[in-house]
Amino acid sequence: MFSPAAGLEQHSADQQAPPLSPAFLATVSHGPGVYLMLGKKQVLYVGKARDLRKRLSQYAHFSGPAYAKTSVMLTHVQRVETILTTTEKEALILEASLIKQHQPRYNVILRDDKNYPLIKVTIRDPWPRITVTRKRLRDGNRYFGPYASGTAMRATLQLLHGQFPLRRCATVRKRSRPCLNHQMGRCLAPCTDQMRPEAYQTMVRDVLLILEGKTGEVIKELTARMEEAAANLCFEQAARLRDQVYAVSQTIEYQAVAADHHLDQDVFGIHRQEAAVGIALLFVRSGMITGAQSFFLADPLGEDDSLLAQTILQYYSPERHPPREVFLPLALEDQALLEERLSELRDGPVSIISPQRGKRMQLMRMAAANAAQLLEEKARKEHSWDTLAESLQAKLRLNNRPERIECLDISNLQGKQAVGSLVCFIQGEKASGLYRHYRIRSRETPDDYAMMREVLERRMSKGVQEGNLPDMLLLDGGKGQLQVAVDVLQHFDCLQQIDLVAIAKERADEGEKLFRPGRKNPLLLPAHAPALLYLMRIRDEAHRFGITTHRKLRDKEQLHSRLDLIEGIGPKRKRILLQTLGSYKRIAEATIEELAAIPGIGPELARHIHGQVCGENRHIAG
Repeated sequence: MFSPAAGLEQHSADQQAPPLSPAFLATVSHGPGVYLMLGKKQVLYVGKARDLRKRLSQYAHFSGPAYAKTSVMLTHVQRVETILTTTEKEALILEASLIKQHQPRYNVILRDDKNYPLIKVTIRDPWPRITVTRKRLRDGNRYFGPYASGTAMRATLQLLHGQFPLRRCATVRKRSRPCLNHQMGRCLAPCTDQMRPEAYQTMVRDVLLILEGKTGEVIKELTARMEEAAANLCFEQAARLRDQVYAVSQTIEYQAVAADHHLDQDVFGIHRQEAAVGIALLFVRSGMITGAQSFFLADPLGEDDSLLAQTILQYYSPERHPPREVFLPLALEDQALLEERLSELRDGPVSIISPQRGKRMQLMRMAAANAAQLLEEKARKEHSWDTLAESLQAKLRLNNRPERIECLDISNLQGKQAVGSLVCFIQGEKASGLYRHYRIRSRETPDDYAMMREVLERRMSKGVQEGNLPDMLLLDGGKGQLQVAVDVLQHFDCLQQIDLVAIAKERADEGEKLFRPGRKNPLLLPAHAPALLYLMRIRDEAHRFGITTHRKLRDKEQLHSRLDLIEGIGPKRKRILLQTLGSYKRIAEATIEELAAIPGIGPELARHIHGQVCGENRHIAG
């Protein structure tokens, strides 16, 4: 199932004996390591221990109530595997790696683990520039963020680019004249030596101070330079500095100051509501709150300290470094070990702190409030979805509760660039990761029924094989499309498992009609009915998803040039041919001598091009 790391000893229980029998426990080492609880086909739980035998013995003698999460998990465990490590830190790292690999049901799994954008200043370049990235590398450059709010990040970039016009291009190469950005006042044109390196570096320093939150220093220095320029009668320079002072001053009003220091901190909050747990994370960068992130854990196994430790291990990685300080609402059992691991990831010291008073405690309360709000919103959404799901099931007479709904739409232009688009909604929310496009293979002429049959057969074949069929399949069409779907589902013997619904508006003056198998007349719901509006939203999303891809394919074909069919010439020579002769028709009419006279072509390539173009023209004429 997995390969243990080099130098580690792997051990597993006898599959015939009970998973935590005394005979098995007698063979388990007292050393540190990782243990895996396994069911029939998957890993149920991954944990680490300072003493493996002692930790597994606690499971063997667990006497909690039958409804407890640990009791429920142990009833599904069929065998236990252990991996012995040489140190506790190795066990810590291996545990996090195995959780990410196997995604165990009873471990903490961070579903929303996307990397938020960072602002990067390339200070290692002779002429630094400002870029946006999602990876923090150890390359000597400066990184600021993460920015959970795209609006806040764009506002910051707009200020920096507008008032401190550092270069925009990826590389600096000598040019005879500056680019359009310089003409628009958006670049200082170091490529044409119009900017002294000392003045450029001063502007870079101002940018770094603003991103560090030290705007007061920037305003003080800009004001002094403005007054000096005015005293020297350099009024244009003074006016530019005045505008910079005003722009920086305006941004201060919108900055949420969290502390009077300039440290980077992450603040974790946790809140329980019955079996569910919400974890919130506040980003404090240079003493300012720059954003937040939340994680919902439906029914995790473990106490609060264990859940926080698992969250920290999963969240931070070589691509996502921890800050200088991490605030937690409670102390952790392996806190020193975690600090050591985070310090390795950061390549610098990291402190895990549990504040008890003062401004730090205010941040802890704010994080806890965010975690509680996450659970409240989740409960509200679940209640709303329960009501909507019951309405759908009742009004459409569905056999199944429509937890997972997929919708199929076919997009084509007279049969060309035909695409089947499948969107997926789970419990009322988009599941964008399950969206799929299907290029139609069997038809080049308009035949919606045949195209829909092809896509449905491909979807059902894979769905039956992988066991991930929807509860309800929505079709953009009427009775004809519905009958095609009935035939396909009968062929795969899943017509009883999947509810079919077709939605169509047959005339402009009519409302939406819903068709169901075995029913002659359509179902007509009120135009304002939430169930109908929800189905229309899904249908429109499938249409949007399909049209977007169809347009890309159509535009790609329209941009295709007949020059692409000529062998032996690349993009550069194609561009030279078009710039010199103007069109494909002129190229086809040119003589070998005319082609050979074009820079970069020459006599041999001219004969090659002429032979291909003339051969194509003779073929078309014949």
